[in-house]
Amino acid sequence: MSKRILIVLHQETSTPGRVGLKLQQKGYELDIRRPALGCDLPADARHYAGAIIFGGPMSANDDTEHDYIRKEIDWISKPLAQGVPYLGICLGGQMLARQLGGRVYGYPDERAEIGYYDISPTSHGEAFGPWPERVYQWHREGFELVDGATSLALGDDHFPNQAFVYNDTAFAIQFHPEVTQKMMHRWLVKAEHRLTLPGAQPRHSHLRDRFIYDRAVDAWLDRFLDQWLATARHHTVRLAAE
Repeated sequence: MSKRILIVLHQETSTPGRVGLKLQQKGYELDIRRPALGCDLPADARHYAGAIIFGGPMSANDDTEHDYIRKEIDWISKPLAQGVPYLGICLGGQMLARQLGGRVYGYPDERAEIGYYDISPTSHGEAFGPWPERVYQWHREGFELVDGATSLALGDDHFPNQAFVYNDTAFAIQFHPEVTQKMMHRWLVKAEHRLTLPGAQPRHSHLRDRFIYDRAVDAWLDRFLDQWLATARHHTVRLAAE
């Protein structure tokens, strides 16, 4: 079985953060691609143990404005068809929803979740728990729960869908478990103007709440990545039995 993970990032300075560090600690090699900067995506997802598309300041609805957005959304059909574990984080999760025919939406006043917000696992999501009480968010858009998907976690009334799984192997999460403290400081400086959006939390609460909630996020992420990578084997066994 391959020990390579495809990592798709959207800015020159972006990193896979804690997700990348944990995958390397688990013995995986990271193949980092940046389609927004001209990198190609692989023709076959089966050369990888998994594929992850991370977040970015662009929208999953920008596919008519940016060719790479449409290429990434279309490319997700490869791991879906080939049973390769896929994980979409924030923008990457919204791209999965678009690939599956779901809607990605925002609000006229640009209401956002920026900071730490409550999250509640569903009965299906508890298999990936225990979940942290709060998770780190940085987004102005959310995704619908698409037909055939199973909800794993819920948020507030504005962005109720926080995580789902489709066809056993494809996962979307709206929040950012990959964020390290260094990344948080960088986001708070480079995107400080976002903190004025409706619903965004003040800078000091990001740093305070990280101290309170991040240990639980870290523990959840470690378990989740193991279970996510194991879905390829479970999916193969299930298909063989059908």
